[in-house]
Amino acid sequence: MSAVTTTEAAVTVAPAKDTPQVRRRRRLSPGRRLPAARLAGPVLLLALWAAASAAGQLDPAAIPAPWTVVRTGAHLWTDGTLPTDILTSLQRAATGFAIGLVAGVLLALASGLSRTGEALIDGTVSLNRAIPTLGLIPLFILWLGIGETFKVAIIAIVVYIPIYLNTHAALSGIDHRFVELAEVQGLSRFAFVRQIVVPGALPGFFVGLRLGVTGSWLGLVVLEQINATSGLGYMMFQAQNYGQSDVILVGLVVYGVFGLVSDSAVRLIERRVLSWRRTLSS
Repeated sequence: MSAVTTTEAAVTVAPAKDTPQVRRRRRLSPGRRLPAARLAGPVLLLALWAAASAAGQLDPAAIPAPWTVVRTGAHLWTDGTLPTDILTSLQRAATGFAIGLVAGVLLALASGLSRTGEALIDGTVSLNRAIPTLGLIPLFILWLGIGETFKVAIIAIVVYIPIYLNTHAALSGIDHRFVELAEVQGLSRFAFVRQIVVPGALPGFFVGLRLGVTGSWLGLVVLEQINATSGLGYMMFQAQNYGQSDVILVGLVVYGVFGLVSDSAVRLIERRVLSWRRTLSS
């Protein structure tokens, strides 16, 4: 009786030894988004800067300590210099960005939705892109003078080129089967643009928008050092003449904060508008 029981137990246990173990699936995605993850890099950089300054590894005349820059920024703010320069720079950047945004979108739509428009516009924009935009400054000064107009015009050119290129590329990448489906459904031109063109072009548009926002600040920091009487770039140029590196760093920090905030705002809008997409970033 005991032998039979032993045999049955062996028969019962044997299949369990042959059952393969289920391997845990490896996760290939980046994982969940960390809160305030984009601030980790700047905070680490600030910590290293502060540590190097406290240890005496940095020349205070060349790279002042963070607390020195903060004191200088507070002094410039209280005497009214910094708020005035910030407001002037924001007005220039906003005006040039708005003009470049409208121009880039309209040109991309005209070029992406019409062969005639593409023939007339795409090559011209490509030629404009090949010419360094900042190299146009002397010519624009001759055309428009040394006032605000030429600065806004240069910023608009810097902004519209990436917006046009990325939006046009997104339009060109729309699957032609969607166009055929719209024709079969008898959609009007307006309905076709609203239901197919706009959703298909939005991912590329937001990429161009982020590049345009960054480009507006990069162009501004150069333009405000040319025949300007106000603005952050002018403040930094004057500080250079007097060897005030702390004032220059104040201007750079303000530019950096504005660039980071504006880019983060565009990314937030992009995630909200394109919430229907399932991507690595989401």
